[in-house]
Amino acid sequence: MSEPYDTDPRRSGASRARHPHDAAPDAYTDPSDAPADPPRAGRRRADRDAAPQDHAPDPAEPKKDYGRAGRNVPLSIAVGVGLLAVILTPLFFAKQFFVLILVAAAGLGVWEMARAVRGSGANPPLVPLLGGAVAMMSLAWYAGVDALSIGLLITVLATMVWRMGDGPAGYQRDIGAAALIMVYVPFLLGFAAPLTTPADGQWRIVATLAAVVLSDTGGFVAGVLFGRHPMAPVISPKKSWEGFAGSVIAAGAGSAAILWALLDVAPWWGAVFGVVIAVAAVLGDLAESLLKRDLGIKDMSNILPGHGGIMDRLDSIVFAVPVAYLLLSVLAPTP
Repeated sequence: MSEPYDTDPRRSGASRARHPHDAAPDAYTDPSDAPADPPRAGRRRADRDAAPQDHAPDPAEPKKDYGRAGRNVPLSIAVGVGLLAVILTPLFFAKQFFVLILVAAAGLGVWEMARAVRGSGANPPLVPLLGGAVAMMSLAWYAGVDALSIGLLITVLATMVWRMGDGPAGYQRDIGAAALIMVYVPFLLGFAAPLTTPADGQWRIVATLAAVVLSDTGGFVAGVLFGRHPMAPVISPKKSWEGFAGSVIAAGAGSAAILWALLDVAPWWGAVFGVVIAVAAVLGDLAESLLKRDLGIKDMSNILPGHGGIMDRLDSIVFAVPVAYLLLSVLAPTP
């Protein structure tokens, strides 16, 4: 899904890794990783509410060894299962409340992104961004994709007007950062609403999430066992082509069975769905890696133990959801 294993201890930022056990291998681990790019110098801290820098490491503190996984796997699994329970419970037992899950995810994602980009000197206005996230999720839920696009336009205009109150200094920079956040988080995530609203919408969400999880799991296992050839060494040194192959194979094979069982889609079309979702998920992973590397941070936040922040979990999903919506509208059209 996200980039839970792409944690380079040489990066700087609000959630910089200080101990070797904080640096976990990427889902497509290459044991002979290339060195990461050095962090940019001269970054100023514009957000007074951002988390303080971690304390310097204590030489006497014992180092934990998590093996080749590079992370506390039981803790990560426990948090992941908890997140799935939070998502699936309203989806199956009170679907009308699932929009609240989408609003909460979009709001937290917007907050994390705004907090992260402030480290580069940009200062996107948080209030209209949060209000726009709520509006976009609600419009998408009740009126579909067309309304989601209208919500994006309204949010852009509201943000531009709101930012005028702070004067001309840095206006283009701040609006550019705000536009990135609006599209990257609430707009892309908003496609989950029309994906959910049909009578079988819960199964469409399950199929999409399953493809992303299979992609992550297959990539992690194949990367740890066979990873040798770096996939994108400049963006994410720990990804390997072997891990990518594992993602595609796992998502394709799993989705062939899942879509046939849940949505009555022919297995070969289900395999195509899984392969395309795996590619989208990996691209989402790389996109967030590129953004975090440019900002010089390890994770978007620390609110999810063993995972980082909400966007470290959503980075693959926000790319996969619009693709799933388009594919399923063709493979399993609603009446």
